[in-house]
Amino acid sequence: MEVISFLLLSLTFQTKTWRAPSSWNEWLTLPIKYCDLPASAQFAITVWDTSIGPRKVKPIGGTTLRLFGKQFTLRKGKHKLYLWPDCEADGNHETTTPSKLKHNDDNDMNKLEKLVKRYDCGDIRPVEWLDNLAFRQIEMIHKNASNVSNELALYIDLPKFDFPVVYGEMEYSLPGPFTSILHHGGQTTNELQSQIQQETPMITAMNQPIYPDNASLDTNNRDNFQNIHYSVVLDPDFLRDNPVEAKHRRLVRSHRNGPLDRDLKPNPKIRDELNSIMSYPPTQPLTPEEKDLVWKFRFYLTRDKRGLTKFLKCVLWTDPTEVRQAVDILPLWVDIDVDDALELLGKEFENRSVRTYAVDQLRKADDDDLLLYLLQLVQALKFERIDDKTEASYDSSLVQFLIERAINNPILGTYLYWYVMVECQDKKYGKMYAKVAFHFFGELLEIPDGYDRRDELRRQGQLIDELSKLSKNIRASKDGRMKKIDKLRSVIGDPKGPLHDFIPLSFPLDPTKQVSGLVPAKCGIFNSNLQPLRLVFKCADEQEYPVLFKTGDDLRQDQLVIQIISLMDKLLLKENLDLKLTPYKVLATGPEHGLMQFVQSSSLAAVLNEHQNNVRSFFKKHHPSSEPNNVYGIDPKVMETYTRSCAGYCVITYLLGVGDRHLDNLLLSPDGHLFHVDFGFILGRDPKPFPPPMKLCKEMIEAMGGADSQHYMNFQQYCYTAFITLRRNANLILNLFALMVDANIPDIKIEPDKAVMKVQEKFRLDLSEEAAIAHFRGLISESVNALFPQILETVHRWAQYWRR
Repeated sequence: MEVISFLLLSLTFQTKTWRAPSSWNEWLTLPIKYCDLPASAQFAITVWDTSIGPRKVKPIGGTTLRLFGKQFTLRKGKHKLYLWPDCEADGNHETTTPSKLKHNDDNDMNKLEKLVKRYDCGDIRPVEWLDNLAFRQIEMIHKNASNVSNELALYIDLPKFDFPVVYGEMEYSLPGPFTSILHHGGQTTNELQSQIQQETPMITAMNQPIYPDNASLDTNNRDNFQNIHYSVVLDPDFLRDNPVEAKHRRLVRSHRNGPLDRDLKPNPKIRDELNSIMSYPPTQPLTPEEKDLVWKFRFYLTRDKRGLTKFLKCVLWTDPTEVRQAVDILPLWVDIDVDDALELLGKEFENRSVRTYAVDQLRKADDDDLLLYLLQLVQALKFERIDDKTEASYDSSLVQFLIERAINNPILGTYLYWYVMVECQDKKYGKMYAKVAFHFFGELLEIPDGYDRRDELRRQGQLIDELSKLSKNIRASKDGRMKKIDKLRSVIGDPKGPLHDFIPLSFPLDPTKQVSGLVPAKCGIFNSNLQPLRLVFKCADEQEYPVLFKTGDDLRQDQLVIQIISLMDKLLLKENLDLKLTPYKVLATGPEHGLMQFVQSSSLAAVLNEHQNNVRSFFKKHHPSSEPNNVYGIDPKVMETYTRSCAGYCVITYLLGVGDRHLDNLLLSPDGHLFHVDFGFILGRDPKPFPPPMKLCKEMIEAMGGADSQHYMNFQQYCYTAFITLRRNANLILNLFALMVDANIPDIKIEPDKAVMKVQEKFRLDLSEEAAIAHFRGLISESVNALFPQILETVHRWAQYWRR
């Protein structure tokens, strides 16, 4: 009597017993589903002899069969298993009782059995008359082989399927510790895990540490372990394409579908889905289903200017067929807006035809509009992949476009020159920008007055060099501030010096002005850590142009903020909303020096200190009014300017996340213009804890007449209108910030991948306009009632007092 026992996944069970002859024609159902089997699943089959006595068994033979064969395909059909005599199947991964013997592979009988198995599975086409002869001969060979052989064998049948069953999840053997970190008591486990993930990109660290055997598992001491090792395992499939998705994409986007797709029209439901996709912000990625939908209706979307960027994001740029179809459809698309053209010049789009198309759309912009985006367009050159090793020519439509417009417009040419010269000092892209500057000067010399314009740009550079040397010498001096001012004026007033009088040239900060020297008596030094110079230039029209020249400070962040404020001001003016903004000019002339326009004004802290915390008395002193309908005795235009400018800067500084707001960097002019300066902290960064959403102290509201006044009501309404207007232009602003991610802006450089999202979060594009207004109303209330900033403002005032 024999008994067969099975071991599968540590589940042991035995079959019925039977006597010779040893055959059993019944199906055995295993208590486990195919989907629950691991790739390493195997049968461990043992045949037992139970005839030797009661409760005594002896193994006749055992064998181990892996359920998954080559390419992780589930075995099926008939199988001949070799039984290892007098031993039990071990079921180990490296088994000593395998179901097949390597030396038997060349055996004629085994070859015939493999052919029979293929025939049984339907892999060999049946021919009845030939099959009868063949099987009769096979039976004879099998009988003769069985009489000669001493080997034990077990024949089993496994279920058959009409298609191969493949294991869907690959298993990989884990390597040894990939990264070993010495764990010190001052660093927590979570910090170590974060450090691993930062230092090894595209690598997943194990969530649990491997503690030493002698370590205590007390949670209070867990962070004090001296040696903790983490196993870091690479995911080999991380960057691989899914073959099923790739096949689906090729079928859906075949050239053969083109004629059919041209006439496709979406039904109302699909049209709503497409409109929803078109309204996505530029930062939102599309799902595979959304990409397929946009691709399917691409010809229908050619009439929607918002659809081009979404369509191009659906293209797999490594597939030549898709690229060819995408490029062919570009001329069919309706003209896109500037914000979409700027998006196509970002780092996501490297295709030359797409970038050329975007430049062609920018050609429609006039010089004034182009000046608003010039800073970002210069940064977009980093994504043009210009070969800095080629001296003969350049193949960039953006470079050609910028040089062409800069030559035709000297103002654009001046700004382009300075933007490029600052980037020439960048270690990574400096050579590329130097090549752009070389081509710019080469094209400039081809026009009639090109030599004069080149010489003027050269003299601008010499002027900045002289100012930089003077500023550094003044800062290095150990004299008192008054002696430094005397030294500054003496150097400037030297008739033989380069700064007193010179041939008129266009001023780098404002090329519309021609300057011919400095006014020594009106120059000075500001009382701050960097000691910026206050310089007054003489203009050719006999006017004066006051500026600040700073060294030791990177003004590129201030330059960006002022540029965005200028853009927002123009967007608001297009909607007939004049918020009396003061976007003074800023130009970074190098990584550590630059020029700023000086606007005659006083800090809000100084105004409150001089007028007993009453801003209205400051206005009344400079612009009194005795009109009968005037409540405060102030010119109504001044109060209106103050109210509008307060609203404008509250909205803008909130959207840009401007931090470090105190009453010394809020300036107020006698005609009512309030504006902000010193943008050293943006995108939500702030050196003070718990900053309010916007700077709106009680003194500012009291100047409007209090929270119940009509001016305050107007202020709120201006805020709501400005927020909604700028929110409608969010894509343009977001795309401008996206082009600045590699621009070495300090607060963007901290987290370049999150910079755009930080701005997008402030717009709350997920809300309707009514909900967005309600949200902003709450922000105003939160800013007005914030107590902690008032305490910090008091501390700041005392600190400034003792510093003086």
